[in-house]
Amino acid sequence: MRYFFHMAYHGFHYRGWQRQPAAASIQQIVEDKLAPFLQRKTPIIGCGRTDAQVHASQYFFHLDTEVVLIEDFVDIFNKVLPPNLSVYDVFEVAPTLHAQLSATQRTYNYLFHTRKDPFLSELSSYYPIKKLDLAAMQEALNLLPRYTDYYGFCKTPDQHSTTQCNITHARILTNASQNLFRVEISSNRFLRGMIRMLVGKLLKIGQHQMTVEELERGIAEKCTPQFLDLAYPQGLYLTRVEYPGFHLPPRETVYWRD
Repeated sequence: MRYFFHMAYHGFHYRGWQRQPAAASIQQIVEDKLAPFLQRKTPIIGCGRTDAQVHASQYFFHLDTEVVLIEDFVDIFNKVLPPNLSVYDVFEVAPTLHAQLSATQRTYNYLFHTRKDPFLSELSSYYPIKKLDLAAMQEALNLLPRYTDYYGFCKTPDQHSTTQCNITHARILTNASQNLFRVEISSNRFLRGMIRMLVGKLLKIGQHQMTVEELERGIAEKCTPQFLDLAYPQGLYLTRVEYPGFHLPPRETVYWRD
């Protein structure tokens, strides 16, 4: 039987989703905690790889087992997980449905704030910027669906079989005080470091340290920039993953509301 798990995690204190030697990862914690329930160590396949300190308000993984999970498994399993990991749903799916390969679209949000706030320190990235040109930032985001090759916006382009991404949606939102911001981008796939690199450039555009034309030239020329300008990791969230055949809305926090 193949089970899909719908979960979320606060990733600030982890080295990312993927299991790594001598480093705490979400995959390792979940696999270790599942082992007593499944009566053996069972590998799990996640919908994607998130980097160190990155969060997910919606994440899926699958596993194959002959063990039938009991009706109240979710409640019991959440009791053994650490407080910064939570499973919302578990359900059986067809053996052909794959958490990573079957996903048709993913949405990331990047949250940052410009007024120091101790209650956001692990949930959002702090940039002490006095004024941002939001119109220029949105103009830059409007460019993204026009291009499909993001070779120049990947930390390790040569490690990917393709650098093609079909971005369908990109916008920036802010609150009434304009000190809390959210960048939202949807695509069929993302490259390693892509969102953080784009947000880094976006912040420069908002401060008039870079032009929209320079960003477009960087995309069109497909050259890896000398300086990556990665935005801080803790502002990044995987917030929606879509599959054919079923739809589960993310359980979003108040920070994602318009």
